[in-house]
Amino acid sequence: MIRWLLAVLGYTFYRFPGAIIGFLIGSLLDNFMGSKSKSRGGFQQVFQQQRSEDVSPADFELNLLSLASLVIKADGRVNQAELDYVRQYFVQAYGKERANATFKVFNEVIKNREISAAKICALLRSRTRYESRLQILHFLFSIANADGHVTQAEVNEINNIARYMAIHSRDFESIKAMFFKNPDSAYKILEIDRTATDTEIKKAYRTMAKKYHPDKLQHMDEAYQKGAQEKFQKVQEAYEQLQKERGF
Repeated sequence: MIRWLLAVLGYTFYRFPGAIIGFLIGSLLDNFMGSKSKSRGGFQQVFQQQRSEDVSPADFELNLLSLASLVIKADGRVNQAELDYVRQYFVQAYGKERANATFKVFNEVIKNREISAAKICALLRSRTRYESRLQILHFLFSIANADGHVTQAEVNEINNIARYMAIHSRDFESIKAMFFKNPDSAYKILEIDRTATDTEIKKAYRTMAKKYHPDKLQHMDEAYQKGAQEKFQKVQEAYEQLQKERGF
């Protein structure tokens, strides 16, 4: 992407102002050259083609990193383990060279600008499939958990993002439960109450297995498909735990 190249070059010569100017000029050149229509991989395929205007993969990456930065800074400090997790995630999805170029701009632009979660999530809500937004939520919880502990401040921030993305509260609690171990975790993952019957548990498992099946995210990059597999595995583990506890 020309925008990222010019942003990095701008930062090299003129630091933060140069990065912004380079990114803006590069965006214009990208649009003029039709780079959007030529790029078919990765997150561009996540966006629904229901409107005439389009969002480039680079713009989506920037928005995703913006949400990641909100979670990283939620508890008042920047944790290196969480930063490393995000970097590695992007390396797996886009390759080391592109990920490093993205993070050079991210470190100067994203961390030092005012970020509106509401505006970013409004875009994601209108342009992405629901199952893709669930994967974004799982990604954000994974960032928070990178240091081995999800703080309440991080939970609150992710909850706000979930509401902005119009994610149902039960789905939020289900994904949240995948990162917290307590007696009710298995029930919350399956989106049922502890009073559920064995029949209701089996039905809930079939529903959740279908919702979180990795095949639903075949349009996304390998790194995000891996996250889908992790959610699917958590659903299976929750069901097997309840099978063992209840003996059915």
